[in-house]
Amino acid sequence: MPVKIRLQRHGKKGKPYFWIIAADSRSKRDGKFLAKLGFYNPTTNPAQIDLDVDSTVKWLQNGAQPTDTARAILSYKGALMKNHLAGGVRKGALTEEQAEAKFNEWLEQKSGSIDHKKATLSEAKDKAKAEKLAAEKAVSEKRAADAAAAAAPAEEEVEVTEATDDAPAVEVEATEEATETPAEEVKEVEVPAAEEAKEDEKEA
Repeated sequence: MPVKIRLQRHGKKGKPYFWIIAADSRSKRDGKFLAKLGFYNPTTNPAQIDLDVDSTVKWLQNGAQPTDTARAILSYKGALMKNHLAGGVRKGALTEEQAEAKFNEWLEQKSGSIDHKKATLSEAKDKAKAEKLAAEKAVSEKRAADAAAAAAPAEEEVEVTEATDDAPAVEVEATEEATETPAEEVKEVEVPAAEEAKEDEKEA
């Protein structure tokens, strides 16, 4: 019976995750399987992968063939590396201790590269967040400046209208003074004429 190591889709639309399974190559994609070896979540960055390496190596040694995607995942998690080292032990090229030491060294290098990638992604995320905050701050400052510039002409218009309202009042006062002064002069002129009339009557 040909056995395939492949992915079985789960999850909802737009947010998939996959089981890594060993199944008969003639079964449906989401049908029955022989063993569940792990899961793969591609929606995170970096992708989340959990794999039972020892069980996967046993299936590989028994002739299971991974699909292209499954092969990439097995290589990423070191299952193919461990299977290669196990072949060297069977041939006598390596001891089990040497194979285990090489595999642990490979795991350390891999975990270091993964940690570096996570740190780089975190820095990029923080930088993007800081740039976004700076852009929002610049936009808010520009809006405040525009609002202040729009308010300044309105205040000047109010001052100009107040000044124009005061000007006619001054002119009216001036005209009133001008009209009052001739009346006083007329009174001053009329007073001597009355006195002359009284003096004429006394003489008569």
